Amino acid sequence: MTTARNANRWSCTLPVLSTRWKRRLRLGLVALALSLAPVVPRLQAQKSSPTEYQVKAAYLYNFGRFIEWPNKGTGPTGGPFTICVLGLDPFGQSLNATLAGQTINGTNAVAAQISKPREAVNCRILFISSSEDRQLKQILAALEGASVLTVSDLPQFSQRGGMVQFVLDGKKVRFEVNLTPVEHAHLTLSSELLKVAANLTRSGLGD
Repeated sequence: MTTARNANRWSCTLPVLSTRWKRRLRLGLVALALSLAPVVPRLQAQKSSPTEYQVKAAYLYNFGRFIEWPNKGTGPTGGPFTICVLGLDPFGQSLNATLAGQTINGTNAVAAQISKPREAVNCRILFISSSEDRQLKQILAALEGASVLTVSDLPQFSQRGGMVQFVLDGKKVRFEVNLTPVEHAHLTLSSELLKVAANLTRSGLGD
């Protein structure tokens, strides 16, 4: 288990960042910078702090920038870079606002809400809502072998076989990574991304 401490080389600047947030990104640790992630223009005008799910939306976008998907296999090819939400959507307009006008590896980034796990094969990143807690084992089993990054803030998500779990460190949003399902899905996470993870673990589905 590794705790990220020095990660000042990973930049996650988005066009919607205010000058104040950009300055913090350049000066501070990336882990701290991400916790102060981009805000939509309306909140900038009000000089408000980003909400928890605005920060999580920014993380989802940045995960796409620092992960490599296999060229072959069960992952989606062609079309937009789709970040999906399975179950009740906790983001409101935050995810759409974060992705508006953005590209990942030259591909338009879009958000989509899905209701069935099998629809996730067309997604690059899948956020699993807390409404799906009771079905989590079945959801992860349905995605086995698919090159889809699974993300959630469900309790013990990474220990239950998920790939990336959002956790709160005080008021800061952090994330931990379970490398076992990541490798099983043939995804490659950048070393820069792993450096800012709160924890790196290895456990299989159902462990």
